[in-house]
Amino acid sequence: MKKSVSLERHIAKTVTYRILGTGVTVISAIAFGADIEVAGLLGIGELLFKPLLYFLHERLWYKSNYGIK
Repeated sequence: MKKSVSLERHIAKTVTYRILGTGVTVISAIAFGADIEVAGLLGIGELLFKPLLYFLHERLWYKSNYGIK
């Protein structure tokens, strides 16, 4: 029996994952010596592209039966 998972759940997972991921990127950039401005630009660029990529990836996996018995 397949579970029903709402689109809103996928969106919420995407948003919370990106907040965590962007924080890691900005902190890592600063730790490796980037200026705060550069780290911020990396974070902004990541916020524009990666949510869409993650959302599409999540939806494709949800539609897949790989590993489900």
